[in-house]
Amino acid sequence: MVLKVALLATLAVVATCDSIPSYNPPTPVYGQAAPAPSGPAQYDFNWDVKDEYSGNDFGHQESRNGYDTQGAYYVLQPDGRLRRVDYTVNGDSGFVAQVNYEGEARYPEPTYTTHRPSYTTPRPAYA
Repeated sequence: MVLKVALLATLAVVATCDSIPSYNPPTPVYGQAAPAPSGPAQYDFNWDVKDEYSGNDFGHQESRNGYDTQGAYYVLQPDGRLRRVDYTVNGDSGFVAQVNYEGEARYPEPTYTTHRPSYTTPRPAYA
């Protein structure tokens, strides 16, 4: 019986509550919709990062005029070579890439050390 009274009281509170949040879609800036595209995409950008402290060297360049896109990016590999990727996208041809490596791969000479333990072996003690 107590459960029924509690349930009825909860339903009465919910039915009389006016502060239930409701969703309203956001209004566009200045009360206007976004403008429609005026034509095919056109852009040209590039960026580079060369950090002498950490040894990072990479960058990207791309330009687009309508459906014709051309670009390249490069990154310094851990072995010292520079990997450069030149690519094109023209309409439905897809992404066509040409990968080139510049420079000679360099690997450091391995250093071999003899491991010697820094502890002494305990000697058995007999009583």
